[in-house]
This record gives sequence, structure tokens and C-alpha cells, in this order.
Amino acid sequence: MNRYISMFGLAVVSVGALWSVARGDEWPQWRGLYRDGVWRETGIKKRFESDYLQPVWRVPIGPGYSGPTVADGRVFVTDRVVEPNEQERVHCFDWKSGTHIWTYKYDCPYEGVSYSAGPRACVTIDDGRAYALGSMGNLFCFDAGTGHELWGRDLNKEYRIRMPIWGIAAAPLIVGRLVIVQIGGSDGACVVAFDKKDGNEVWHALNDRASYAAPIFIEQAGASVVVCWTGDSVAGLAAESGEVCWRYPFPPVSTVIGIATPVVSQGRLFVTSFYDGSLMLRLTAQRLHVERIWQMRGRDEKHTEALHSIISTPLILGDYIYGVDSYGELRCLNTHTGERMWEDRTATPRARWSNIHMVKQGERVWMFNERGELIIAMLSPQGFKELSRALLIEPTKAQLSQRGGVCWSHPAFAHRHVFARNDEELICVNLEADE
Repeated sequence: MNRYISMFGLAVVSVGALWSVARGDEWPQWRGLYRDGVWRETGIKKRFESDYLQPVWRVPIGPGYSGPTVADGRVFVTDRVVEPNEQERVHCFDWKSGTHIWTYKYDCPYEGVSYSAGPRACVTIDDGRAYALGSMGNLFCFDAGTGHELWGRDLNKEYRIRMPIWGIAAAPLIVGRLVIVQIGGSDGACVVAFDKKDGNEVWHALNDRASYAAPIFIEQAGASVVVCWTGDSVAGLAAESGEVCWRYPFPPVSTVIGIATPVVSQGRLFVTSFYDGSLMLRLTAQRLHVERIWQMRGRDEKHTEALHSIISTPLILGDYIYGVDSYGELRCLNTHTGERMWEDRTATPRARWSNIHMVKQGERVWMFNERGELIIAMLSPQGFKELSRALLIEPTKAQLSQRGGVCWSHPAFAHRHVFARNDEELICVNLEADE
């Protein structure tokens, strides 16, 4: 049985039930177990004992934007080297000790890709297999335990990708027997689904350009739907066939810049981007359809309305959205109207594209900002309440050479530990509460 989704015909109560087979203490894909930015473990520290978190282990790696994933006792991450030739690499380590298990490397010259530190997409782990998608569109399936290549495809060559300026970034999504990727291919192949076991194409869909936003899976009106925010629209695709269930045009005002993952809560779907502001859609319950609830965009990147996020994916908690605006402003919005409830500028320093990755854990929110700080906080309509803050990992300059470097890669939370990377190392820190 698939670790995340069993079969298309299986009746489910909620999206969470689809992954009920997977262990609750792992982080096997982008944004966690259900791709929703929630850490479900208990027994976690409530405060830090010092201003610096001491790693259990650390291992050297090269630069890259992709965050680690954790499954089956292993940690996976990708990076890039340029000497003696340009290569992307996929690494696997033991989660407890950091012991190297395997590395797979392949030649990959970057052509037309700006911000060239390394791969963007997290490795997705499913049923003993690891799926890695590189910046130029190289898709591989490995035996997760040994690193043996089970199949691979050069999607740039096969689908004539209209390469986004920042390369291919959206993490592969597993749905039943399929692995689904957003690549911006020509001739109606913006989104492509492959048989996860043999790599054969099952379907392709949409003539849209690619964005950088990872697709997600939802249940709507009794159907299995893949939600993909492309460079031109927000679309719902039938998971098994790729048929377009609904499509809401959302073209960018200038360049394609959608990065944050679509967020779904209580029948509402929210997307946000740096130049284009915010869009809230209603997912109708009785039929495969969406309706606009509200949409807001400010005059420019410094005069924003609602939320103009760049890298950070917002959290929706009840009737409120918590997200990071264009220059690092942490904001709370009313989900029904987009009205701003408050703004805070202490969680991350003000800077263009300043970022925070947010993960909900119980009543608290764990916030990893671009300065490498890990913050334990409470978020409510009344404001941001910082409970504790400590340095997790040092910023480095390959991802961004400005402001002394950044930490833009999303950490993984698993086994009561946090796994984080910069452009030089991957580390593991114990967050288990003291008895």
C-alpha cells in the first residue's frame, strides 16, 4: 500500500486520512507529512535553554535551496557542485548519527537559471522510493535505502520546458500510483503525471507557464483533485486523469513569481505572491468549481495590501491567515475579508524577500527565519507572542550574497528533532522536552 494515499476509489473522511498509513513522526515530503506545514509530534521543548542550539550531528554538503526530508530512518537533501564539472547531487544520511548512506550525482549544467546555488525541490519519499526533481528538470526515482536508480527522465529534453528564470522548483507530489510534477512543458504539459514505479507518463495537462509553487492534493465534491498554482492560473485537475476540473485565471502583473504553496482550510483556498498580492477562492462543496471570495494587491512591492509573500507559505489558523509580506513584515489577516489585523517586524529583520518558514505544532508555531534563528511563538488575532528564540544554523552566501547571507531552505521536523541546512552543512538538533 502507498505510504500516503492508498487507491483512488478509497472513501476518505478528510485529506489527512489519505496518509494515515505513514508514521506521524516523519517528514517525508515538502512541508511535512500531509504537505500542510503541521508538526504532529508531542513531547517537544517549550523554551530553549540558551541562545544557540547545539547540533547532535553535522555533515558537510554543498549549496542548494531544497530543504531536507526525513523518512524510514534516513534524511535526504540535494545540493550542487561546479568543480570539476557542474553536477546536482542527491544525498542520504542516517537520521540518528548523520552517517553517510549514499549519494547520487549527475551532470547538470544550468542554462538560463538565475540564483544558481543549487536544486530547489525537496526529495519526496514514498513506499521505499525517493523522488528527486532537479532545477533543469531531471526527474529520478531511487531505491531510498541504497540509492540505486530505478528510473530517470530528462524532462527538459522530452517536454521542451519553457524554463522559469529560477528553474524548476516544485516538489514532486505522490497521489496513488502517480508522481506529479509542475514543469511548464510545451504542448499542454505544464503539469505531468508519471507512473511512480516505472516512470511512464500517465497524463499531462495545461498550457500554462510553470510557477515555483508545489502542487497539493485535496478532496472536493467527492473527487480526488490536484491543486496546482501555475504561472497563469490556479487549477484543479482530476488526480487520476489530469482532466481540468476547474481553472481560475491569475496571471502575474509582470513576471511569474508564485512560490508559496497554496493553502486550503475550511473550504477556502489561498495563494499569495510578491507582486500580485493575495487571492482567496471558495472550493464549492457540491460540485467541482471555485468562486472568488476576495482579491487584493497593493500599488507596488513596498506599498502592499493583504499579503505579498515571496518565499514563505502562510498558515491558516481558524479564521485568520498568518504570513510574511514582501519586506519581512509578519501579518495577520481575516480570512473572510483580507483585512489586516496586525503587523509585526520583530520576527525577521526588514529586507527585500526577508523570509520565515512557519510550522504549527500543537498550539504553538515554530518559525525559522532567514537569519537562521528558530523561534517558538504563539500566533493569534491579538498579535505575535515570542516565547523563545535561538540560533539554529548560520546564514551563508551562496543562496543570496546580500546582508551577510540567508537561510532560505525549509527545515524538517521529525523524531522530535529539527533538520536544517545552509550552503555548507546539514545539521540535526534535538528538540525533545526534558523529562
